[in-house]
Amino acid sequence: MAASPQIASLLGRRGRLELDDLLAALVVDGYLLADDAKQVRMGARAGRSTVELHPLVLIANAKLANQREPGRPLKLEALTEWLANHAGLPYLKIDPMKINVASVTQVVSHAYAQRHRILPVAVATGEVTFATCEPFDAGWAGDLAQMLRRDVRRVVSSPIDINRYLQEFYGVQRSIQLARDAKANDNNASAILNFEQLVELGKSGEIGADDRHVVHIVDWLLQYAFEQRASDIHLEPRRETGHIRFRIDGIMHKVFELPSPVMTAVTARIKILARMDVAEKRRPQDGRIKTRSSGGREVELRISNMPTAFGEKVVMRIFDPDLVVKDFAQLGFSPSEVANWRTMVERPHGIVLVTGPTGSGKTTTLYSTLRHLATPALNVCTVEDPIEMVSPEFNQMQVHAAIDLDFAAGVRTLLRQDPDIIMVGEIRDLETAQMAVQASLTGHLVLSTLHTNDAPSAVTRLLDLGVPHYLIQSTLTGVVAQRLVRTLCPHCKQAAVQDPQTWGVLTHGWSIPVPAKVFAPVGCLECRNTGFMGRTGIYEMMKLSPRLRSLISAELDLGNFGQAALSEGMRPLRISAADQVAAGLTTVQEILTVLPPIEVFDDTQP
Repeated sequence: MAASPQIASLLGRRGRLELDDLLAALVVDGYLLADDAKQVRMGARAGRSTVELHPLVLIANAKLANQREPGRPLKLEALTEWLANHAGLPYLKIDPMKINVASVTQVVSHAYAQRHRILPVAVATGEVTFATCEPFDAGWAGDLAQMLRRDVRRVVSSPIDINRYLQEFYGVQRSIQLARDAKANDNNASAILNFEQLVELGKSGEIGADDRHVVHIVDWLLQYAFEQRASDIHLEPRRETGHIRFRIDGIMHKVFELPSPVMTAVTARIKILARMDVAEKRRPQDGRIKTRSSGGREVELRISNMPTAFGEKVVMRIFDPDLVVKDFAQLGFSPSEVANWRTMVERPHGIVLVTGPTGSGKTTTLYSTLRHLATPALNVCTVEDPIEMVSPEFNQMQVHAAIDLDFAAGVRTLLRQDPDIIMVGEIRDLETAQMAVQASLTGHLVLSTLHTNDAPSAVTRLLDLGVPHYLIQSTLTGVVAQRLVRTLCPHCKQAAVQDPQTWGVLTHGWSIPVPAKVFAPVGCLECRNTGFMGRTGIYEMMKLSPRLRSLISAELDLGNFGQAALSEGMRPLRISAADQVAAGLTTVQEILTVLPPIEVFDDTQP
């Protein structure tokens, strides 16, 4: 929609936006009915508590019908974009992960930015970009351009985002700057310390893990990670600065930098919260933190640290309890896969293995399965390293190598605990594998994981560990290989035509027709312009049929065994993934980034 000079003149006649002018302009543009505008105007005059709200927020809070898009309310982002169009300025949805907080907060003071309702969002050579919610009030821009000796570029953003990130950016940066000086008081709290001063304060030992500024930084970091849907938080020390990165939907994103001494204090604070030995910095340690998100939901974090050349690296894996209460369909299982999986895990005895690389969702699959199986009539026990998520439904034991409590010893102990179902975190060696086999032979259901690329390779891995082939024949019920792939954002994905050649790469050897309709990523505000939101599982399920059992021998030929598994109904990972593409959940390009190379045994369709 082209900007109207008349409306721009109406909006900008007083400099600062007025509610009456905005309402009149929206009526003229056909977004609001005159009666709705009158209702908002009367409500604003009657309500004293809303006097300080930006007029755009007042209109959005009324949730009036958008006359240009029937059935949808007039939202704040749409109003902000409309305003930017009439002001002749670019619209910007503020993404905090793309802003260098340390540099933008040095441009102007918090008080100045708050007074003019502006937020610095980008600093480049010769230019500074400011987000504003008052596009017709531009007097400050000329003054700043003179003071900064740089060009000032303006963009229009939501007043709520500007207000929120003003508080967060300046609050966190101030905490970082003052974290070295435990004696700082409110009078000098706004003093700006340069990096050299911070280093000197850090050397003086005046910073502590319990310093209120460090506490603020850690609290903000955790809440920020929850909001961004991060699965892992990485604190990585470097020579001069520490890097903070989030893993979101499987992809790493750099989000912040801290001076090294502040990073050390933040690491110490996290170790205290995780009940780890703060004084021990030479050995790796594990711990866990239980906290709540800003919405009040309970969240558990598993903490792991290790020594590096420049200090302790900390990784916090975030476990959402809601993940393990999902049913199998929500994990990405198709109806036929749900039936196969139930057939495997609802048996009274046998070994069921879940395979895949680290981060492929094996733990989530096993925990969801245990939640499904755990009833008051069954005794479910686990031995893990470490315990991923504490669950009240079953008994969990932590491996402690220092006291010779490894997986094998743990399974041996569990067998004396009258279990019905045993979950072994990982089969790493022959002794653990032998104990799992023994547990299965004595009438227990054993669930565990292996690191293999596909399901048939799990059998050769057990043989390589030294498990006799006849015991594998007797105990192994089935193997499931899995991966996680990003799913398309439901808010912005758009229909596309599938390239037959790319489809042929994915479905090589299988006569699967090219889908008539697929979807492609676009990028929007909801998915932070990535085009993807969340992940789903793809699975390769191999049930041990009598024919497959007969093929297991000491000299097993993996190619022949894989071909036999395909003829017995196993569908490769990439064919399961092709179903997800055809269903519009993901793309072929995304699948090909996570799947292993095509193996010889699935070159042809059975």
